[in-house]
Amino acid sequence: MIDPQLLRILVALVGILVFVALNALALVYAERKIAGHVQRRPGPYEVGPHGILQPLVDGLKLMGKQLTTPKDADPVIFWLAPVMCFMPVALCMLPIPFGPNLVALKLDLGIVLILAFAGFGVLSLCLAGWGSNNKWSLLGAARSVAQNVAYEIPLLLSVLSVAFMTGSLDLATISAGQGALPWQWNALVNPLGFVIYFICALAETNRAPFDLPEAESELTAGFHTEYSGMGFGLFFMAEYANMVVVCSVATVLFLGGWNGPFAPGWWWFLLKMYALIFLIIQIRWTYPRVRFDQLLNLCWRWLVPLALVNLVYVTVIVKL
Repeated sequence: MIDPQLLRILVALVGILVFVALNALALVYAERKIAGHVQRRPGPYEVGPHGILQPLVDGLKLMGKQLTTPKDADPVIFWLAPVMCFMPVALCMLPIPFGPNLVALKLDLGIVLILAFAGFGVLSLCLAGWGSNNKWSLLGAARSVAQNVAYEIPLLLSVLSVAFMTGSLDLATISAGQGALPWQWNALVNPLGFVIYFICALAETNRAPFDLPEAESELTAGFHTEYSGMGFGLFFMAEYANMVVVCSVATVLFLGGWNGPFAPGWWWFLLKMYALIFLIIQIRWTYPRVRFDQLLNLCWRWLVPLALVNLVYVTVIVKL
């Protein structure tokens, strides 16, 4: 007989994978439309009403493309990279509480699990660059490692400040400890921590203005230069899935989680999460890409010291 907890996790994983695929289609369409309106053009308009079927057609095109391995690439590492990039995303979404009783895996250390598996994304980009045997891919991988290792430090410190405030690493407990009204959220109690976390989330997901590992104007396409078809598609879906993960964690840690008046908890959670995602998309089409030295200077000169100061401040307030 199958253990009920194991069965629940398996069903949740299937649901998460379906959600990730549908979410990628919706966000691709939203990103193209937002980009179009920012640049004063309509965006995709031909395939379906107002271009709504364009992401679906693009997905079918990717699935129909031939999978090719570069001549001098390491085939094992080359194809392991996109799988490693995508699969940890589903595991990272298991402990996220979308509602009071809507969580796949209840853990006392949910934050630790997410942070642990999130590190596989950096390793996958490193493998993609190394296994491709392409100079642009290798440069993109090197940038990715330097960027993610640097920005993980202030991100961890900002998360730790919330853990100190609530006395827990359980995402459900942190969410339940906040109220339904905005002034009861951790974002107003700890605004510096929220700003630091959001900036680091942009860098960790390789989103503009911190998309240097795949800078098209400098590195062709960076770490995924040699990928086509669903090899590229897995990297593409993983990027949008990682946006969901970082925005879900931000919703739980700083924006009250599922708490909200009148409507069901999952509705409020998704509203807050997608509001942050649309803010990330808006930032991409508003600000230019920074230089690599500016990227690292922002982290080591500003975010790390500010995160340490914020952590000490929160610790003193909690102690008093």
